[in-house]
Amino acid sequence: MARTAPKPKLFTGRDHSWIEFNRRVREEAEDPTNPLLERVKFLAITASNLDEYVEVRQAGLMQRIEDGYPEPGYDGLRPDESLAALTADIQDFVAAQYHCWNQMLFPELRKKGIRLLEWSELGDEARAFAQNYFQREVDPLLTPISIDPAHPFPRVLNKALCLALLLRAKRRRSGPQVLGVVTVPRALHRFIRLPSEEGVHDYLLLQDLIAQNLAGMYRGYEVLAYAAFRVTRNSNLYFEEEEARSLLETIRVELHNRRKGDAVRLEVETGADQEIVERLRVNFELEEDQVYRCDGPVNLSRLMFFYSDINRPELKFQPFTPKPLLLSRKSTGIFDELRHRDILLHHPFDAYDPVVEFVQQGALDPAVVTMKQTLYRTSEDSPMFRALTEAGAAKEAVVVVELMARFDEASNIRWARSMEDAGVQVFHGVVGLKTHCKLAMLVRRDEDGVTRRYCHLGTGNYNPVTARFYTDLSLLTSDPQITERVHMVFNYLTAHAEMDDYRPLLVAPLTMAESFLGLIRRETEHAHAGRPAQIVAKMNSLLEPSVIEALYQASRAGVEVDLIIRGVSILRPGVKGLSDRIRVRSIVGRFLEHSRIFHFANGGNDEIYLGSADWMPRNLFERCEVVFPVRDPAAMTRIHDEILPAYLADTVKARLQQPDGSYLRASRLLKDVPPFSSQDFLIQLAEGKVDLEAIPAPHRAKSQPKRQQEKAHAAD
Repeated sequence: MARTAPKPKLFTGRDHSWIEFNRRVREEAEDPTNPLLERVKFLAITASNLDEYVEVRQAGLMQRIEDGYPEPGYDGLRPDESLAALTADIQDFVAAQYHCWNQMLFPELRKKGIRLLEWSELGDEARAFAQNYFQREVDPLLTPISIDPAHPFPRVLNKALCLALLLRAKRRRSGPQVLGVVTVPRALHRFIRLPSEEGVHDYLLLQDLIAQNLAGMYRGYEVLAYAAFRVTRNSNLYFEEEEARSLLETIRVELHNRRKGDAVRLEVETGADQEIVERLRVNFELEEDQVYRCDGPVNLSRLMFFYSDINRPELKFQPFTPKPLLLSRKSTGIFDELRHRDILLHHPFDAYDPVVEFVQQGALDPAVVTMKQTLYRTSEDSPMFRALTEAGAAKEAVVVVELMARFDEASNIRWARSMEDAGVQVFHGVVGLKTHCKLAMLVRRDEDGVTRRYCHLGTGNYNPVTARFYTDLSLLTSDPQITERVHMVFNYLTAHAEMDDYRPLLVAPLTMAESFLGLIRRETEHAHAGRPAQIVAKMNSLLEPSVIEALYQASRAGVEVDLIIRGVSILRPGVKGLSDRIRVRSIVGRFLEHSRIFHFANGGNDEIYLGSADWMPRNLFERCEVVFPVRDPAAMTRIHDEILPAYLADTVKARLQQPDGSYLRASRLLKDVPPFSSQDFLIQLAEGKVDLEAIPAPHRAKSQPKRQQEKAHAAD
């Protein structure tokens, strides 16, 4: 599909939208109604988000400028204009992060007995403990370097925390000042737990302990000044796939190269000596606005350590137990159940165990003759990985591993090699496309003598760990039409065997974009004809201009459009004459909203799709993605009556996008509406503490899909 020309009146800026998203995450860190350690966790997430954005998106803009690409984005800004605005926004954002830490979280942590101490605050016992730890654990890992003609500036690794020192030789007190560098060991935690009284948690920054011992490392030098710093490098992967003899080997080499990419950001302590800052800036070839002053610990993402290290349940969200899957009384097992009905699971409110057990049973069941699965991301010690490895020795096992899952490439290479050694056939998808679809298929010779396919299709990764705090949907089915098409998708991934039609599946990059546009146009036609016309779509990001323009046309025709978009959206909602009937909301809360749901009223004959794809160019045209229909009446009703209404009714964690791209809390705009948190409601629903009547009346559904199914049965 040809690139859409810039239309700034139709689209907001992508980078502005991303900053707005990370601000929403930061708001959760600032929100005193959240438990304290959860607030610390949210602040750490904003720092981790920013790291990835700088080393990919900001680095990409710099690369485009350097390569001489002046073409403006959809908002009409040239790359240099976008970079200037983005850099200014990030500077403001970093200042707000440290304000949140210094003025809100740090004082509150101290009140709760969680103290990050300066060296001067340590008593004799704590100092002795810290010094002993330094001699035993830290000093053997340190390599102090001084920069001179015989010792060039070291190759500082991407995002490695370092100390920079300004030195002068004691024998030459009138001689030149020399720069020194010490890399803080990555193998050690950044926070050292100190001995303290019961109920108190005292910590010291590792770099502060190293700083107290600099004189011993630089004997013969006078340490004039020192400061912690960190460099972020361009982390895009560069290689020509068509010329690569081995995709796996090429990515392994590029991972090594990534650690050496060009610098795009320098973070340094606020109080750093200006001479140190200037020498670092010149060495890394950065402009002034690429230097970020940190009024506190450099690299706030490391604050996540507190959340895992401190066992204070009262400072965290109350735990809950996901709802287990209960099979029908007459079922003899999962396969018998799936021959009679589909199973829809909403994680983390529904347990993820059935998905793991589906794969594990496939590996253990002698009646299962073939297993096929895609893997994009999973946990380091994944039970699915173990099950697939075991299956390789006993049956036909095929796994499509995406080697280019950003920042998970190294672990995916390890999985690929281990599974190949175990006899699994490992493929890496279609050259030039990331394999992002979430599919697992078992071929089983059932007790009645019939060979059937059973499939899991999902919106999230096969990762039991993230399934506890990402919201995602899973569909387990033996629907012959769906499972046959899943089989065809695997043929596409392993043999590049394309088909013209994968219906009822929508498959990118082959049919998905046109299929979605067709579904939106169909709603437009229904609206023109006076039939029920509505679109409710939930996703992570919305960036595809052709889809946005189709939504504008639908709005002008009378289609009501509700979009639930967690992250970036460049659509302008609520613009008179353009998008009057389009509403965009973002929900940022306890769980990371990750599910993709697409509901079309279709003139009263509702259709619902789930899948792995957002409405973004990369998902629609540069990845292998699968979106699948929900056909089971009970599953449709659950999405229609429970899941989507809950998100649309949220007034606690929802923010509503304004035409200029900014976001306002729903509670500020809907002051007379009682508070309702979708995620809290879904937890209570899973625990059996509330029912659907708890959803506020304006959003409570009328079970339309269920009524349609009852009509169909009556007709039969």
